[in-house]
Formats: sequence, C-alpha cells, structure tokens
Amino acid sequence: MERSGGLIKGIFGCALCAVIAGGVWAQNAAAQGSPAHLLVTVEARHSSDVPEIGQSDVMVLEGHDRDEVTSWVPAQGDNAALELYILLDDGSNDSLGRQLEDLRQFINAQPPSVKIGIAYMRNGAAPVQQDLTSDHALAAKALRLPLGVPGINGSPYFSLSDLLEHWPGSAARREVLMVSDGVDRYYGSRDLEDPYLSKAIENAQRAGVIVYAIYTPGEGHVGHSYWQSYWGQLYLSRLADDTGGEGYYIGLSGSPVSFSPYLDDMERHLNHQYFLAFNAKPQKKNGWQQVKVTTEVPNAEMVYPHQVYVPAAAR
Repeated sequence: MERSGGLIKGIFGCALCAVIAGGVWAQNAAAQGSPAHLLVTVEARHSSDVPEIGQSDVMVLEGHDRDEVTSWVPAQGDNAALELYILLDDGSNDSLGRQLEDLRQFINAQPPSVKIGIAYMRNGAAPVQQDLTSDHALAAKALRLPLGVPGINGSPYFSLSDLLEHWPGSAARREVLMVSDGVDRYYGSRDLEDPYLSKAIENAQRAGVIVYAIYTPGEGHVGHSYWQSYWGQLYLSRLADDTGGEGYYIGLSGSPVSFSPYLDDMERHLNHQYFLAFNAKPQKKNGWQQVKVTTEVPNAEMVYPHQVYVPAAAR
C-alpha cells in the first residue's frame, strides 16, 4: 500500500468560540502576534505506538522564527466531537460496491462523539444522501452503489468545494473521507496546477477541514487509462497531503482488494489529533502563511495542513 500523507469561520472559528470560555485557547494571544489555529495529527514514524505529545514538546516555525504555542489540546473527552462526511463518486465503477461493507463496518464502529454524513459526487455537486447523524446505523444504511455513469462527475473537486460551502460551522472537528478516481474531466488532468483542485484545497484549509482520499477506478475508458489514473492519484494525494490528511491507493493496477487497511489507518489518525493554537508573526493584511509544526519527541511525526490563514494584526 502506498500512502501520501478554512473557511476560518468553520471548525476553528466555531471551535474557538466554544472553547475560549473553557480556557482551552490561551488568553490575550493577540498581544503577542496574530492568533492562528490548526488541527494536527500525530503519527508514529516506525511503529503503531503513537507517542504522547505535550504542549511543551510542540514547535511552530515560520522560516527560522519560532512562534509561541498558546494551546495544544487533545481531541478527546469533551473535545472529541467529530463531524465526518463520507463523499463517494457516483462515476465510480462497480468495484466500489465490494467496499461498501467495509465502509459500513467502519461507520458502525465509531464512538457516539462522531456524527457521520453520506454524500455522492455528481455533476459538480455533492447531494447529501444522509445528513450528519450520530445514528451510525442510519448513516450506514444510506450507502448505496454508485450510478456508474461515465463522466457523470466532471470534477470531484467541484463536488468537494460544494460540500464545504454548504457545511454549517461547528465546534467539532470536521473531516472528509473522499472516495474517487480523482480525475478532473472538466479541466483535463495534465498538471498539478489544476485550478479546481487548488481551489478545493484552499477551501478545505480555510474551513479547517482535513480530507482523506481513497482511490477507486471510474467507469468507462478513464477507469483503465494509465495516464488518467496516474494524474487522478496524484491529485488525490496532493489534496490529502495539503489538508493534513492521507491519500490511499495501490498504484496503477486497479481497485483495492479491501478498504479495511485504509480505514484502520484513518482511525488511528482520528484518535491522535490535537487542536493547536499559536501566535503567528503579525501581518498587515489577512492571508496565508507557511508554517512548520514539529517536535523532538522520538518516533513522532506531525501531520497538518501546509499553510494556515492568519488574520491581520490588530491595530
């Protein structure tokens, strides 16, 4: 198996409002710089034993400058709430049908703190089959076979952006499991600067939404085109990596035998996430800043979005 490892008004805007009263985020952060927030996943480099990370272990760097970490809160206990959309491509071939039972088992195994919604990518939109619910049996029941019509979904990145646009803000973590061939038929997959892919990534980063992506072949000629599969997998990998998630695929040989190993890995990620708050270098205007989140704790690796939206410094 190969792996690749926002609307600020979304998760972090709402989460910030929800947790300040409880003292989760540090007070008077603006006095030190511009307050910024990320959802960070900790994973083990060489084993399945993920190290425990404390706030003093976390470093945030902007270039050679180190930012002040004001809060590092495990997404557990009172902060464990998660909203997870499973977004399936209606243009997938019938091999996706063999994976639905794995998805149902994954859904039913989630704790009560997780709300799950089901949506399908179709015609550049993401019509919701099941709204977010803590009734996991109801969510699992909403899974269905894809329509399997070649080209029914011109660009999966339109659909992801549509889902993000219509997703109300929440104090919970917000994450997406996206299952698609990743091929942008609208733009014509040919380079990593696909504007619709880039826009979907920016929308997810601004919303604080982490995206996990599983490659599954599409219906029709594209489903067995080496060239299209190559670019589709690259696009999904970039989407996941840039938003702080993981991309899963088995190379260009076709559909995976089982989603279970991917879903197990995703589960480990969900169980080792932290809300990070820090003071970024003040800027004159709102905008994106590149940051590096790291630690010296042995065997620990930080996974996070590649950039963070930072509001302008208060005057």
